[in-house]
Amino acid sequence: MTTPTGPTGPNPEQGLSVPGYIRDHEVHPPLDYSGYRSTALRHPKRPLTLLPHMLTEITSPVLGHDRLGELDNDLTRQHDEEPQGQRIIVHGQVRDSDGRPVPHTLVEIWQANAGGRYRHVSDNWPCPLDPNFTGVGRTMTDTEGRYRFTTIQPGAYPWKNHDNAWRPAHIHFSLFGRAFTQRLVTQMYFPGDPLFFQDPMWNSIPDPKARERLVARFDYANTAPEWALAYEWDIVLRGRESTPFEAEGDDDDE
Repeated sequence: MTTPTGPTGPNPEQGLSVPGYIRDHEVHPPLDYSGYRSTALRHPKRPLTLLPHMLTEITSPVLGHDRLGELDNDLTRQHDEEPQGQRIIVHGQVRDSDGRPVPHTLVEIWQANAGGRYRHVSDNWPCPLDPNFTGVGRTMTDTEGRYRFTTIQPGAYPWKNHDNAWRPAHIHFSLFGRAFTQRLVTQMYFPGDPLFFQDPMWNSIPDPKARERLVARFDYANTAPEWALAYEWDIVLRGRESTPFEAEGDDDDE
């Protein structure tokens, strides 16, 4: 096993700091992956140095249900009419490495519409925007660490990473801890996607078992009759069964 490395720690006398995450290089993708061209421009070129945090950065803002709108976790009801595409329910549980649920965690998602286009000024994929679909949502995990979204099955879309490059359908996830300095970003794939073989984000994960942990499980038992299909995807924060997370700066639309 390779030795995990972390950023250089600050002098304790200089201020507060949040314990850094130790990257497992056998599970998590490298910061620079030749198959994913844009990583060359995004990853740091020098060893990281943790800066002292102010008290407010570590303890605030306090995230709570009072900051969530009624329809924030239902992306199909945020506009006057319903969006185009197959409705899906995405649900799961956030757990720590000991299998304990992580309650009251802010979970945010963003995704492309049914045609594979983001509502983003830089997305020029020639697919129509859906006026009834923004593609963003958020919710808090309950006391058992469970979350639930109702949304639309996102479409695959082309991107210019390599010849005939297409991204598999996916939904981006962001998890906040108790403060904005505690954030993890990852993405969920759908089972049986034929585009896995040429997706550099998928292939940059060294451990095949870790790749599979990014794939949701089709959940027939929780489909809504005559309404929506369902997928279950649990997120494990650390440990041998942890969900691979992205590096800082990789949390864009791609």
